[in-house]
Amino acid sequence: MNFAVGLKPLLAEARSMESLEKQLICPICLEMFTKPVVILPCQHNLCRKCANDVFQASNPLWQSRGSSAVPSGGRFRCPSCRHEVVLDRHGVYGLQRNLLVENIIDIYKQESARPLHAKAEQHLMCEEHEDERINIYCLRCEAPTCSLCKVFGAHKDCEVAPLPAVYQRQKSELSDGIAMLVAGNDRIQAIISQMEEICRTIEENGRRQKQHLGLRFDSLYSILEERKKELLQSIAREQEAKVQRVRGLIRQYGDHLEASSKLVESAIQAMEEPQMAVYLQHSKELLKKITDMSKVSMSSRPEPGYENMDHFSINVDYVAEMLRTIEFQTEPLGEDEADGPGDGSEATADEDRLDSLEAPEAMEDVGPRQKPASSPHGTREVEGSSEDQGLP
Repeated sequence: MNFAVGLKPLLAEARSMESLEKQLICPICLEMFTKPVVILPCQHNLCRKCANDVFQASNPLWQSRGSSAVPSGGRFRCPSCRHEVVLDRHGVYGLQRNLLVENIIDIYKQESARPLHAKAEQHLMCEEHEDERINIYCLRCEAPTCSLCKVFGAHKDCEVAPLPAVYQRQKSELSDGIAMLVAGNDRIQAIISQMEEICRTIEENGRRQKQHLGLRFDSLYSILEERKKELLQSIAREQEAKVQRVRGLIRQYGDHLEASSKLVESAIQAMEEPQMAVYLQHSKELLKKITDMSKVSMSSRPEPGYENMDHFSINVDYVAEMLRTIEFQTEPLGEDEADGPGDGSEATADEDRLDSLEAPEAMEDVGPRQKPASSPHGTREVEGSSEDQGLP
């Protein structure tokens, strides 16, 4: 049913007052603010009763002011902007009153009492009975109507109720529904905040575990680097020993060659001596030196295959395969292991596992091997001492 508003020419003059009235409507009860008006931290206003209803709905366990126990603070969200309002132990009664808005409401009510506005706020008139006001509510049709419509019109067989009673009942239901929605929104917001906190915790835990994993692999890198250094030192020691021996033989042969060359020069000069007496004075000694020089044994030399260094080869295929099988632990960590990477327990375990891989039965041609003198080509090899291999 459509309704006509009485006194339409006066509505234009009352438009500014209606605009002001919209600014003075509580977002909860949809009525003009009632004293006292409280101002929220976000600068929005609520009736104290409406603010208390929203607060009680969001904090069902909060005790009222009349309770003997000391109430604790609570929180709720502004219905206008969703800003979170945190209250102290006084609850809504700890919010500051907005005296400016209360004064504006007083002025508005005084202006509304003037005849012009009284006329502008005339009741709606029935469309079918222009002289009848809308004063009752049809419960079956769920529509407001007038008394004549009930007696003679379309609603004569319907059950009706006074318009103010239905108005107040539905207004109360709407206010309760708004409070319920606001409380539900607060609960949903709390769940969202909790899940956002879970996301932050997951990110923090992931970052910490990445750092933890990096430290574990760094410890493996350091073990490999240390072992590599030890094995390189073993190769360098044998290399230096072999080179020094061969260079010593080179010096020995060089000295013999130099002495032999000088003896040859002396022999040639003696043969060029024309006087027989002079020649015979030195020939016997010269012949003795040549005989002694020829008897010097120069058979000392490196055995065949002495230069071979292939016995320092190692097999790391099984170690590489083991590293490829590294996985996360499926069983829960103990308290000591859960303390983080600082305790060094896992690093020690990694070292023990690598040490076990260096056992002779698990390795193939690891470290230098000393060849026996009977090996003509270095084909049969035995393991050297731990010092030669650079083992810890």
